[in-house]
Amino acid sequence: MSSTPAMTLAEIDTPALWVDLDTMERNIAELVQHFQSAHVGWRPHIKGIKIPAIARKAINAGALGVTCAKVSEAEVMVDGGIDSVLLANQIVTDIKIRRLATLQDRAEVMAVVDCVDAVHRMARIGRELRTPLPVLVDLNTGMNRTGIEPGGKAVNLARLVQGTPGLRLRGLMAYEGHAIEIEETEAKNREIRRAVNELVRTATMCRERGLRIDIVSGGGSGTYKVMPFQDGVTECQAGGAIFSDMAYPTWDVDTHPALFVRSTVTSRPFPHQVVFDAGWKALPAWARSPSPLGIDHVEAFVPSAEHGTVTLSRADESIRIGQAFDFVVGYNDSTVFLHDVLYGVRDGVVEEQWRIEGRGKLN
Repeated sequence: MSSTPAMTLAEIDTPALWVDLDTMERNIAELVQHFQSAHVGWRPHIKGIKIPAIARKAINAGALGVTCAKVSEAEVMVDGGIDSVLLANQIVTDIKIRRLATLQDRAEVMAVVDCVDAVHRMARIGRELRTPLPVLVDLNTGMNRTGIEPGGKAVNLARLVQGTPGLRLRGLMAYEGHAIEIEETEAKNREIRRAVNELVRTATMCRERGLRIDIVSGGGSGTYKVMPFQDGVTECQAGGAIFSDMAYPTWDVDTHPALFVRSTVTSRPFPHQVVFDAGWKALPAWARSPSPLGIDHVEAFVPSAEHGTVTLSRADESIRIGQAFDFVVGYNDSTVFLHDVLYGVRDGVVEEQWRIEGRGKLN
């Protein structure tokens, strides 16, 4: 009885999102080793990855759980067998808080708060459902997006959480993401250390006042080299470095690009122009421009809805319609969610076809 031959990368219709499994698995192993050397846990943010099977690969390699952005993403991860989730956003509506509570039977799904109102909203439903909700206090250490001021105000909010029936205080969280755009390395690292020190200092103040702080969480792929080596941190949320892309080298990330979109040349109207079948619906350039492999003298990539136009600085008539090229994606957070399927490829052979289960999970 003959078996069906495996699909090869060359046989995938385009445009198609694919990941080099060897590179991704090496990235995961390197990240695990890095965090182990810092003696902190790794809780990768899965907002740009969206696939429970990849989250499980990270956990099997040594990660302690995942971080999510939305309740719906947390539901996808729990349905996919992940039993430790940090929802790194404050949720404030009854419907979302109830959904969070229903997950507690299958996993610990923690949320964050940064104000008294949110504490009372969550606690009311926790009491009503007789399900104490695990909570971290979210601090603003310079990002100026969410979070309460470090120090005394944060301590008071943590005290309120610990003393309020319906909630269970788990720790503190902050994100020093504002530092990643600082170009000068020492200045960037200095700001990361300052911001993380505010988080750790506040955790110490909480413990001195008898509050239980088990988790001190933060960080991201743009700060992962420095953040986990600050005394008092317990875990880092770097996740995008699993895939890496054109953005991450600009943030001094050492993992290697593993995520690609394969696209076909559909038109050669001019010797300096190559038109592909992947526009911003498949291959956006909003955060960073994607980069085609195997094409020299690329001057620009400009996507429209259905077309991606590469402009060359030198004429090249060797590129023909019907040829397929792989683009290193510009930024995985703005690319993965556009696709239905991620192909896992090893040595040119498709080993996996993962449905992107977190796609469209906006609430």
